[in-house]
Amino acid sequence: MSTPTAEFCQALDHGIFVIDTGFVRPRFDAAYLVVDNGRAAYIETGPNSAVPRLLAALEVAGLDRSAVDYVIPTHVHLDHAGGAGLLMSELPNARMLIHPRGARHMIDPTVLMEGVRAVYGVEVANRDYGELVPVPEERVTTTSDGMVVTLGGRQLRFMDTPGHAKHHNCIWDEVSRGWFTGDTFGIAYPELYTPNGPYVVPATAPVQFDQEALHESIKRLLAYRPTQMYLTHYGAVANPEQLSVQFLSQVDAMAEAARSLARAPNRHEELKRAFADIYIAELRRSGSTKPESFLREILTLDIELNAQGLGAWLNKH
Repeated sequence: MSTPTAEFCQALDHGIFVIDTGFVRPRFDAAYLVVDNGRAAYIETGPNSAVPRLLAALEVAGLDRSAVDYVIPTHVHLDHAGGAGLLMSELPNARMLIHPRGARHMIDPTVLMEGVRAVYGVEVANRDYGELVPVPEERVTTTSDGMVVTLGGRQLRFMDTPGHAKHHNCIWDEVSRGWFTGDTFGIAYPELYTPNGPYVVPATAPVQFDQEALHESIKRLLAYRPTQMYLTHYGAVANPEQLSVQFLSQVDAMAEAARSLARAPNRHEELKRAFADIYIAELRRSGSTKPESFLREILTLDIELNAQGLGAWLNKH
């Protein structure tokens, strides 16, 4: 493996670095390095292939590996946590902080990997994620809603935020007045920015989408009056209140479309078509003039996964 450069590591304000993990395509999947008074924490890790970049970002910040106190995946989906075990093996002092529903999958990733192979297929799962490295149980701390840890001179607060997944935390940073949102606040690819700013699309990948829980989670996040959200897909976005309206209106439109298609004979394909129409319409309302073919290409993976997620939701209801 070639030695990575620092081109993928961008310094934001407040001691926060956003790291492009290199997964799928440029600026698709982010991890964050938070630095305060010589101590550091990773929030998200990306997959195994991202670990050299994460360690290189630590060098960019001028820190030794022993300076890392925490590795914090928001949830255990592998674009967020697949590299956590491998990363932890390189960090002698780090503890993993993880939602209690997700901890067992980091300690023994066998079932998690079987699920990923079932969704994506064995070949794709092995190609994109490789073999997951278990995290020793004694290095894992489970979180609770409202739990606070200290990093250097700042506090990080955990909030249990179901809706995308039942094992999902968001992390509040008082210094930046921002939330690290994982997938709870959706996805904002830089390629889809419009003249009015970021466009946020929901993330409803299988199998734990919950419309009501997601609304409640967003309400709780906004109660802190954040100035920005740090999205895993991708980067920091401002104006959370405004973006939440766009985000939740699409969530509700998707749920309504799914209910209307519950008994459609070719339901999955119909869901994909309906969701693509919802996203393109919102992009046009937001001022995007990019060709529809380009928009559909960028959103292909999300349309597929979101349709799978709403299909699983319909089956439960």
